[in-house]
Amino acid sequence: MHLTAPAARRTGLRDVDGMAVASFVLGLLGLLVLNVFLGPTAIVLASVALWRGTTRRGRAFLGLGLGVADLLVLAAFMQADNTVSWNF
Repeated sequence: MHLTAPAARRTGLRDVDGMAVASFVLGLLGLLVLNVFLGPTAIVLASVALWRGTTRRGRAFLGLGLGVADLLVLAAFMQADNTVSWNF
């Protein structure tokens, strides 16, 4: 016996909108810490959210841009320190 109702279209849209917001938050957080992990994660989440048609397109594009910025910041600090990580 199956007691749960099937997922509605609105639930899937909410999940995609959540991905857009998560990509923005992770991209923003990645500028400060763990940008080697959070940058690519923000890029992937933003890309999936945009591909699935999120209603929060602006937030997804910001997450995409911040994810790329995370990787650029990492590359700049790696170049300056000649290491794989960077410190303040």
